[in-house]
Amino acid sequence: MHAQELTVGEVAARSGLAVSALHFYEKKGLIHSLRTAGNQRRYTRDVLRRLAVIRVAQRVGVPLEAVARAFDSLPEGRTPTKAEWARMSAAWRLELDGRIHALQQLRDQLTDCIGCGCLSLRRCRLSNPGDALARQGDGPQRWQAT
Repeated sequence: MHAQELTVGEVAARSGLAVSALHFYEKKGLIHSLRTAGNQRRYTRDVLRRLAVIRVAQRVGVPLEAVARAFDSLPEGRTPTKAEWARMSAAWRLELDGRIHALQQLRDQLTDCIGCGCLSLRRCRLSNPGDALARQGDGPQRWQAT
């Protein structure tokens, strides 16, 4: 084993992640390992930075698919530099701002419902948004009468 390589147990201990999480991230292509002659995983030390990026991204709600796309944009699949991290986090911030805006709109619509008691489910924008069949009356409109 080279001095710069870490075992899966060492990476788990240093990153605070379970070994199963490391295997999961590797299966998703977010991190990569080398294999010994005995088929044991060995990681280069830069995997710790990639894991730190993954954990921060997950903490703020960035999906793993977005993390994978960001990692795929890096030259030679390497660990992001400070400048690359700034670009990635700026893009994720835009996505998060959009989600925050959508959640605020849902919250405001929910505020309209307080005290309603769902007495008007037919017209409710939250439980029945954009229901074109509501014009045909209450209840299920697509079920066949038996």
